Amino acid sequence: MSASSESGPAEAGLVSAHFHRVRHAKAVRLRGGAPPPPREVARRPAHVARMLALAHHVESVIGRGLVASAAEVAGQLGFTRARVTHLLDLLLLAPDIQEEVLFLEAVEGEEPLSERGLRAIAHAGTWEAQRERWREVKASF
Repeated sequence: MSASSESGPAEAGLVSAHFHRVRHAKAVRLRGGAPPPPREVARRPAHVARMLALAHHVESVIGRGLVASAAEVAGQLGFTRARVTHLLDLLLLAPDIQEEVLFLEAVEGEEPLSERGLRAIAHAGTWEAQRERWREVKASF
């Protein structure tokens, strides 16, 4: 019952194939064949742009008399009064800065600037001071 001396290991050969990763839920599998074409870059309006648009909407609703005050808006949206005040502070920005902010995009989930940073610009004082700070911040993205 001894192993035959003639049966040795099979010769090792080189196998080549193309594989690419495929994500399904939480699992990652390898699949043969050419990889799919690269997906498009994900773009969406920046968070600060959406918040500025919401601030304009809130101001409009209050101005048309559909709600009595910012406090009532806060109650209806489930926000605190301080949060609504933060939103409305964005309306202090110079109109040209607001226009640029409304066109900002988050690319692949990367936000160009924070809302807190934008509020700091809004509180800079005069529109000229705001524009100067905006140019400094805009240079970073």
